[in-house]
Amino acid sequence: MMDGIRRVGVVGAGRMGCGIAQVAAQAQCDVVLV
Repeated sequence: MMDGIRRVGVVGAGRMGCGIAQVAAQAQCDVVLV
């Protein structure tokens, strides 16, 4: 599903932002959380 996406940026480190960052990291993506 995420064959082309390897790097993810998430703006906001609240509940939703942290959840999105966690799922992306578990999918082996590079994550930047701001």
